[in-house]
Parts: sequence; C-alpha cells; structure tokens
Amino acid sequence: MKVRCLLVDDEPLGISLLQNHLKQLEDFEVAGVCNNAVKALSFLNSQDVDLLFLDIKMPMVTGIDLLRTLKHPPKTILTTAFREYALEGYDLDIVDYLLKPITFERFLRSIERYLRSVERKAAGQTVTPEKQLIFVKSGNKFFKVDTDEILYVESLKDYVKIFTTDGEIQTKFKISDFEKELEQSGFLRIHRSFIVNTRHIKAFTLNHVELGGNEVPIGSSYKELVLKTLRPEG
Repeated sequence: MKVRCLLVDDEPLGISLLQNHLKQLEDFEVAGVCNNAVKALSFLNSQDVDLLFLDIKMPMVTGIDLLRTLKHPPKTILTTAFREYALEGYDLDIVDYLLKPITFERFLRSIERYLRSVERKAAGQTVTPEKQLIFVKSGNKFFKVDTDEILYVESLKDYVKIFTTDGEIQTKFKISDFEKELEQSGFLRIHRSFIVNTRHIKAFTLNHVELGGNEVPIGSSYKELVLKTLRPEG
C-alpha cells in the first residue's frame, strides 16, 4: 500500500513543489491538499493519513497550533521559510523540519527519516535501528535501497558506486556524506575510497576484508580503527 500524504500550505507554489517531489516516489501518493489548518483538521477527522506535510505560518490557525490540537497526529514534516520554529516543532515529535525552498535532495532525507520512524514503531524500538531505507538517484530513476543489502560503497570522485546483493548502482554523492548517512547502520570506513557493511564481512586480514566474493583494501590510515572494530578483543 502507498503512503498517503496530506499537504497543507497556503502558498500554491509550496503545494506544487511538494506534489512534484512526491510524484518521483512510487510508494507515496497525495491523499489531499488543504490551504489552511481548519480545512486540514476536517480532512484529518474524516480520512486516514500516514504523513502530513504542514506549513507553519498560515492564516487563522498556524501549523503548530494544529499539531497541538490533534490528539493522535500522523507523522509530520513541517515546511516553512522560518528557522525560529524548529525547536518548538521538535518538541511536538515531528519527523523533520524542512526549510523552504525545499530541494529534492533535502526532501529525500526527510522521506528516509519518515521510513526509519515507521520501522522503529513497527518493531517496537525506541532507538535508531541498524536497518534503514535510502533513496538514491541513478540516471533518471530514484532507487529505494535497503541498507542491509549493501555490501560496500566505492568512491569515484564526486560519485559513489553502491555494490548490493542484487547488483550495482552509481549515484552522484560524496563518500564522506554517504558515510554520515550510514553511520548508524553498521557500516565502517576502511579506506578513503571504501565503506563496507560489517554484517557482510566473511573474513579479513591486515590488508583487506572479504565480502560478496570481493576483496576490499584497508587503507593504512584506517588500519588501526578497522582492526580494533573487527577484532575488539585485541
């Protein structure tokens, strides 16, 4: 089933941008559009919504006030041009806080956070799970990748090649940013050009790790950390 999204914003351009972003994701759909919080409240009382994109500054009732009104609000991503509401928003347990203008790359990060929060709830977890889903662009397509299926990631200057159990995906991404994205998911930087999924390591030596039928080199400056991580008993 698709994730049903409600878009609430008094600016038509804001609504249009979110609609265009969501069109790129096969598993998401726009269930409704409202230009003020009063209409949004009525919609939420009559239909099920999985994810709410909510503007803050709107006439009559603000997005923050709407959230405070709801007894059981859906997962919510706040969208606004104003930074000063961020702390108040996170106090209401929102998924993310998007500053306008919203780029597609930043939008995808919010979608990833939403997916992780849903996984935690389904599993009854209160901490960030090892498993997560990420979206990566390759060519004209956006691929949903389960990080459990990633074997390792190789840097190719401004691009990275993701080696998975099903094949390879190349996307424009700096490996340092990719490292941050995966740092909570059991991945380890072993070389300036390689990040590996420790769950897929079959064997290792002082110079390389083996996974997915391949040998990935351990960089000299990473060796101490890698060996300490993989061989914690010393």
